[in-house]
Amino acid sequence: MSENTNAFTMAQQQFDQVADLLSLNQQIREMLRFPLREYHLRIPIRMDDGNIRVFQGYRVQHNDARGPAKGGIRFHPAETADTVRALAMWMTWKCAVADIPLGGGKGGIVVDPATLSNGEKERLCRAFVRSLWREIGPRQDVPAPDVGSNPQMMGWMMDEYSIITGQYTPGVITGKPVGGGGSLGRREATGYGVIYTVRETMKHLKIDSTKTTAAVQGFGNVAQHAAEGFIKILGGKVICVSYWDRDDRTSYTVSKDDGIDIDFLTSITDQYGSINKDQAVSAGYKIEDGDAWITKKVDVLIPAALEGQINADSVKKIHDGVKILAEGANGPTTPEADVVLKDSGIFLIPDFLCNAGGVTTSYFEGVQNDMNFYWTKAEVLEKLDDKMTQAFVAVYEMSCSQNVYMRDAAYMVAIDKVVKAMELRGWL
Repeated sequence: MSENTNAFTMAQQQFDQVADLLSLNQQIREMLRFPLREYHLRIPIRMDDGNIRVFQGYRVQHNDARGPAKGGIRFHPAETADTVRALAMWMTWKCAVADIPLGGGKGGIVVDPATLSNGEKERLCRAFVRSLWREIGPRQDVPAPDVGSNPQMMGWMMDEYSIITGQYTPGVITGKPVGGGGSLGRREATGYGVIYTVRETMKHLKIDSTKTTAAVQGFGNVAQHAAEGFIKILGGKVICVSYWDRDDRTSYTVSKDDGIDIDFLTSITDQYGSINKDQAVSAGYKIEDGDAWITKKVDVLIPAALEGQINADSVKKIHDGVKILAEGANGPTTPEADVVLKDSGIFLIPDFLCNAGGVTTSYFEGVQNDMNFYWTKAEVLEKLDDKMTQAFVAVYEMSCSQNVYMRDAAYMVAIDKVVKAMELRGWL
């Protein structure tokens, strides 16, 4: 995100624009422009060297009219209260557009997890839960992994909550390891969900997916599985991915004009999405500037990294041949860039529709935890495909019937569902 872009301001601007289209009254706007609750935490941890280090943490519950708040916990050095507020608001819309009975929440800890030992990470995860356990739970607020966190960390958090409450409570956290209350298919879910919406878009645009190319920003869990799905589900080619190199603190684009080998690249990538540059070069890949992905002559652009990456400046670098922009990341496009995209003819699949596969499968995980009965991976992915397809159709039909931009259509579908839930509960 550029230094002039505030994520929460951006989320509010997007909401305000659709609130005008829906003619929402001031009371509803005031309730939805801001979170219902937020918690700011100071978390002291004893480090491996014996010293105490205090970490800043956040948990924001934006709206829970449709069900318990739901959203990940980021471990990132640039985390701020406003970033978490924005992500919590987007989670409200994401759960509503996917039509799952959950609200919006988000959490964060200001830290680079790569700088912590496993023991320090475990102590931080458990301390986060001890600071917040009264405010979370299967019927209150259900955290999950996000940038910088992983299933093992969720397992520690679930265990700490279960110890404190005195009963095994797997449903307090989703994204847990398989075998520890986690769901099969969760690892692939967000990236594959992106591809299911791209597939539906190509059907409407009458594009043969086997003849298409894509450029992907990022190479974390979402980006890896979006690239894998584009190649293995759609039969297309991914010609480049970008990644953040933790050694020299720089981003790079790794490209191959005849298409990347996704299995090879993932085999030389660490747990944080950093590709081994030397091995990539030895295998014939070209290493380019971190922004090169957005300039590629491809059919599909998939930003799957952090928010605010397509802004007023970078949007001008998009090639004329791009037909679809699939937002795998949360909030990757700023309002200034949206103005340009609306006039470009590029078909936008907005973030909280496009990347709703993760939270949808997290919901499936919670359902399985409640039943104490677990589905096969094929069953999970089939249910996910159905949900994502239904969500896409609802937004696409709204876009066509109201003659509005796809992002506005997704907001209209989501906000309408949340407002109706608030009305039914007597909040309005």
